[in-house]
Amino acid sequence: MFKDREIRNQVSLSNSFGVCCKKVTLDDNSQYVVKELVKSSDAYNSIFYEGKCLEFMNEKFPNHFPKVLYLKDNLLVMEFIEHNKVKDEKSEQDLACQLARIHQIKNDQFGFEFDTPIGGLRQPSSFEKSWVNFYANKRLNMIFELINATNPMPDEINRGIERLLKNLNNLIPDNPQPSLIHGDLWEGNILLHNGKLVGLIDPGIYYAHYEMEIAYLGWFKYVSRDFYQYYVEYNQLSKDFMNYSEVYQLYYCLLNVHLWSRDYIQNAAELVRKYN
Repeated sequence: MFKDREIRNQVSLSNSFGVCCKKVTLDDNSQYVVKELVKSSDAYNSIFYEGKCLEFMNEKFPNHFPKVLYLKDNLLVMEFIEHNKVKDEKSEQDLACQLARIHQIKNDQFGFEFDTPIGGLRQPSSFEKSWVNFYANKRLNMIFELINATNPMPDEINRGIERLLKNLNNLIPDNPQPSLIHGDLWEGNILLHNGKLVGLIDPGIYYAHYEMEIAYLGWFKYVSRDFYQYYVEYNQLSKDFMNYSEVYQLYYCLLNVHLWSRDYIQNAAELVRKYN
């Protein structure tokens, strides 16, 4: 990729989940993000499939995702998007508008054409007609079993999640229209520059109930109440959304338990308590 070019500077951006991520500056001051998969726990090449997600999103939204410049084996090179994390009164409106545009891309089934990554993990994404079955088996129960296979949570929380899973068809909609989602939309993957939304990174896309993504933004309290008002100007939210939003938040909470910290078990207990 950088043949016959001098690398002037390299800055580490992150090093997690077996992925080394660097910002590389060349001799002509052009800047790139380079991601290299150095190890994988289950032979899943998260870098390759992140690149495939980006290529898909670049076709749909060429101005809001970094362009893939090189993708092969364990190496992904993409454009660097200048950002400074400065948020202002228009930032949430920009985000609501762009997110609604993504969610307005529909499909006839839930899932995607390949298993998509989140935090280096493989998200099973084979297509399915039922949202309840897809969310139960390929999202919530998937991460629940993964945690308890390696480092079980307390019995009381586990029993609560098992009861929730058995009652899931009474908690979330069974047949919403499958909609494209970013899949891992938290603060670190939202790039702002002087208040303007300039990019979304690290997608783990699939067709889902789009309110799952709105619930995740709310769980981390990244958005204010105004965000929801902006969003419904472009796309509707169910009148029952707030009643089941924590069921969707539980998936992301358990991901954080597995990937980042056992401290999130307390958050999981609070989410589960509402539905038991």
